[in-house]
Amino acid sequence: MPTYAYKCKDCNHEFETMQKMTDDPLTECPKCHGPLTRLLFPVGIVFKGSGFHVNDYPNSKKSTSGNGKKEFTSTETSKEPASSSKK
Repeated sequence: MPTYAYKCKDCNHEFETMQKMTDDPLTECPKCHGPLTRLLFPVGIVFKGSGFHVNDYPNSKKSTSGNGKKEFTSTETSKEPASSSKK
C-alpha cells in the first residue's frame, strides 16, 4: 500500500498514512478537524539502457544516430593533403 502525506490548512500539522489506492483521500485533520490537503513529492527517475540522451550522446561534439552509426560534424571530417608529389 502506498504512503500518502497530508497537511492541515488550519494548524499546519503534517502526517503520513498508508492507504489503498482505491481509498478516498482524507479530508479532516486528526488534531484540529480542519481541512486537509494531500502533499505531492517529486519522484526520482533513472533512465537505463540505450535510447536515452545520456547514453546515445555522451559528448556534444560526436553523436550517434538511432542506427548506431557515428555522425561527424564538418570539423571532424578527415582532410587529405591538397597535393602529394610522387617521383
